[in-house]
Amino acid sequence: MELGIIGLGKMGFNMAERLRLAGHTVVGFDFNQDATARLTASGSLGVNSLEELVANLPAPRAVWIMVPAGDPVDQTIAKLEALMQPGDTLIDGGNSNYKDTQRRHEALAAKGFHYIDCGTSGGVWGLKEGYSLMIGGDKEPVERLTPIFAALAPAANEGWGHVGPSGAGHFVKMVHNGIEYGLMQAYAEGFSIMKAKEPLHLDLTQIAHIWQKGSVVRSWLLDLTAGALDHNPTLDGLEAWVPDSGEGRWTVTEAIDLNISAPVITESLIRRLRSREENNFTDRMISIMRGAFGGHEVKKA
Repeated sequence: MELGIIGLGKMGFNMAERLRLAGHTVVGFDFNQDATARLTASGSLGVNSLEELVANLPAPRAVWIMVPAGDPVDQTIAKLEALMQPGDTLIDGGNSNYKDTQRRHEALAAKGFHYIDCGTSGGVWGLKEGYSLMIGGDKEPVERLTPIFAALAPAANEGWGHVGPSGAGHFVKMVHNGIEYGLMQAYAEGFSIMKAKEPLHLDLTQIAHIWQKGSVVRSWLLDLTAGALDHNPTLDGLEAWVPDSGEGRWTVTEAIDLNISAPVITESLIRRLRSREENNFTDRMISIMRGAFGGHEVKKA
């Protein structure tokens, strides 16, 4: 089966390579010509324009979009609409907001195009391990493209599924990433507590490896953490600055709208925001209030 991929960053390139190894034909486009040349050198076809990409795909075409959420997705869709034909399918494999996905699906359906949202997890490990795919959209195009999804997943019948109508894939991926925030925060806090217990001289790398086998907190995230500690056990050269790509915020917003208590995910998001505040004003305000009402010592810079 043939597939076009737009966006050849690490994830897009690795997806193309996994599909090629499974016997599928991939045509890829990226504004970075080095990326398209690399794709061609790997055995797929890298092209230098959307026109070339569409021209090299037989109808009905399927094009997988791997670009940043928001305007880049809308701009890419607008350009593809003028080049593609009714009956063709666009797949958004990025981390779009599910409400944007539903809007795009409705607009494209009115013009005869299919639109699938595919929440994609696996990162840089997807080439080797396969990708977890959470798919939303209409039944017919999803079933027609099953060979693509099965090839990208860890196994033909594992790690992927059609979870619901348009927007469902991105909604499930949003919650998936919110859960990820909480898991990472819990691990980080636990290791910080152990590091602070200096009289016990705990070896955090050793403990991470112990927990990998038999423990109820074992996970792939812990495996990756243990590997990272192997290379940098004291976290030398790292800043306490943690970005967020939006899904945690959207998850918290949905929880509020649905009257669902989600304190762990919410606090993990707040901690990421706080990590970016150097000598933050909030903590200084708390310090000065303690000094005002209780005469507590105020530490000055």
